[in-house]
Amino acid sequence: MRTYAIGDIHGQLDLLKAAHDRIAADQARHGAAPIVHIGDLVDRGPDSPGVIEYLMAGHARGEDWVTLLGNHDRMFAGYLRDLHWRDPRLRVDLSYLHPKIGGAVTLSNYGVKNPADRPLPPVHAEAVAAVPQAHRDFIESLPTSFARGEAFFAHAGIRPGVPLDQQTEDDLCWIRDGFLDDRSDHGALIVHGHTHLAQVTHYGNRLNLDSGAAYGGLLSAVVIEGRAAFLLTAQGREPLPITPDAPVR
Repeated sequence: MRTYAIGDIHGQLDLLKAAHDRIAADQARHGAAPIVHIGDLVDRGPDSPGVIEYLMAGHARGEDWVTLLGNHDRMFAGYLRDLHWRDPRLRVDLSYLHPKIGGAVTLSNYGVKNPADRPLPPVHAEAVAAVPQAHRDFIESLPTSFARGEAFFAHAGIRPGVPLDQQTEDDLCWIRDGFLDDRSDHGALIVHGHTHLAQVTHYGNRLNLDSGAAYGGLLSAVVIEGRAAFLLTAQGREPLPITPDAPVR
């Protein structure tokens, strides 16, 4: 059973289109299969609205796509619902508009002027007015996980020891500690992003797709067959070796 997947996007529309082009080339050789976007559509990058529009259009056309909720997508939606809402898993010294998060960049993408340097209430009011309701509805509708064959897809990972169908949204969107350093088999290959590395890494029990597109790195696309994975490059498939002792972050 074959599934394609794309790592954390973070407003990188051109990289997203290029990833889809690499998938299309592989599908032309091997046949169609679902494409899973692992979440974090927004923040830090240059065109979060364009990414959302692109994905919405694909879903509307009936493309065999799955788009998962990432922690940045959750923060974006929560901010638009309520200026005073805080994601319970966000560090207490941070906020959605903090430079480390990148929410101010997303608001700028939507045309809000100087969102990090002005009083919060008018910035929030302008953001609510600037972000189309369709974008908000799309983000709010995203699932937090997807299972297919021997793979289980979630933005951040899973809580080890908890059945996959009983995982919480907090963990699926945010988990690091307790997951990244766990070497046990989880009953499926956990395909995730959230923790950026220099390159896609296959640990045997999990596959990390976040190769740092938010920080000038690549937006990686892979194809998964059973528990084997292949990086998609301009030259075609590149097998991803299992490296259980690779650094986790």
